[in-house]
Amino acid sequence: MVFHLDKCIGCHTCSIACKNIWTDRKGAEYMWWNNVETKPGTGYPTKWEDQDIYKGGWEKKGKSVDLIGAGKLKGISRIFHNPNLPVMDNYYEPWTYKYSYLFDAPEGDDQPVARTISLVTGEPIDVKAGPNWDDDLSGSIDYARQDKNMETLTEAEKQTMFQLERMVMFYLPRICNHCLNPACVASCPSGAIYKRGEDGIVLINQERCRAWRMCVTACPYKKSYYNWNTGKSEKCILCFPRVETGQAPACMHTCVGRIRYLGVMLYDADRIEEVASCDTSDLVERQMGIYLDPFDPAVIAAAKKNGIADSTIESAQASPVYKFVKNWGIALPLHPEFRTIPNLFYVPPLLPTMASASGDVYDSTTDSLWGKAEDTRLPLKYLASLFTAGDTEKIKEVLRKLQAVRLHRRDVTVGDLDKKEAEEAMKSSNIDGETADAIFRLTSLVKFEERFVIPAAHREEAIEMIENTGDVKGDTGFGFLNEPKRGL
Repeated sequence: MVFHLDKCIGCHTCSIACKNIWTDRKGAEYMWWNNVETKPGTGYPTKWEDQDIYKGGWEKKGKSVDLIGAGKLKGISRIFHNPNLPVMDNYYEPWTYKYSYLFDAPEGDDQPVARTISLVTGEPIDVKAGPNWDDDLSGSIDYARQDKNMETLTEAEKQTMFQLERMVMFYLPRICNHCLNPACVASCPSGAIYKRGEDGIVLINQERCRAWRMCVTACPYKKSYYNWNTGKSEKCILCFPRVETGQAPACMHTCVGRIRYLGVMLYDADRIEEVASCDTSDLVERQMGIYLDPFDPAVIAAAKKNGIADSTIESAQASPVYKFVKNWGIALPLHPEFRTIPNLFYVPPLLPTMASASGDVYDSTTDSLWGKAEDTRLPLKYLASLFTAGDTEKIKEVLRKLQAVRLHRRDVTVGDLDKKEAEEAMKSSNIDGETADAIFRLTSLVKFEERFVIPAAHREEAIEMIENTGDVKGDTGFGFLNEPKRGL
């Protein structure tokens, strides 16, 4: 998957689509398998990036890796008391409104209002937080300044970001990364979590789950949740019933900004441990190296030998994700230092570049229409903390490519730039006009079928796709034990 952050408008349509389909059930009210965060910010659940608190992900141990807060011995020692689990206050207590206080209120001098009622206890509550409580930096002092990624910035850089007239932000949509080295799978004592061989989707078998909740601790992105009503863990299933019929997942299909892309990536499974256990500085490059060229005859032969269908190989060749990640190198993984090898990549935000930041001065009087990519209002160290495990040069390289595409297209369509400026930008970023046009088209003029290249599901693999038979009373067929609420 690829999410293009320069295109996200923070409308939360994706989150609502997912909520209406999958988590509109008792015990799942607080769950947002898809959520959109404002960055800088602490996110959902609060401070999910701080593994000093939650102990998620992997740590390097010699030539291998070990789970930080879960695993056999750690799991046994924390079965009855796990201090590293997020609690309700880290998410928020879900609520609804009791309108009888409004509609049936007696006549009086005061304006009646609907009271907020907890969806957990059914009692009146004072709302203190929500899944996007700090949306648009609305709580910047309490939230944005507590962002874990701010630790890499100097005080001068922080002050530059948070003076009102120099405010800067962007939106970060998040779903389960369906990682190649998923910590949730490795942590589960019941063996209920698995990664499907035919498409790489990570799922939780609801019949085998025993609610140890080690997966909640182990996932560094906090995308595994505990259903307090059913006593089972749940997570994003990438809408596999839709994917199996050639449809895009609901969050992607409904995306207003058209920021989302889905496609096949072939990879060398034998190299997963090698990639996960490499030095932090090499994580991004090693991860990019694990994905294979779908046009390489040797790769095609090996794929067929392993039972991969021709339609899947053809989908890999047409994959928009492969283009963003491998061909152009402009999409990066979120927090690669967690060592889960996530399969969700982000094109980092270039942000408005018609000005530059130098020290604590924000200058909007530049001679050129655009300033330098490395002088954007969002410090490179902040973006590097998010997407490259601290490598600012890698971030700078990606931003220069994105800037070169803008300059090239401005030169082609408007022609008001110094042609030399556009040519130098292209040369310094090592891309040509054809590549810049291809990036522009897949970013701005892309059709639906080009954003989502989904291979046909094969009947011979159906036995792996069926999670349960539906014999359980009340089962919906997808492993959930509660019939979803149905509207008109």
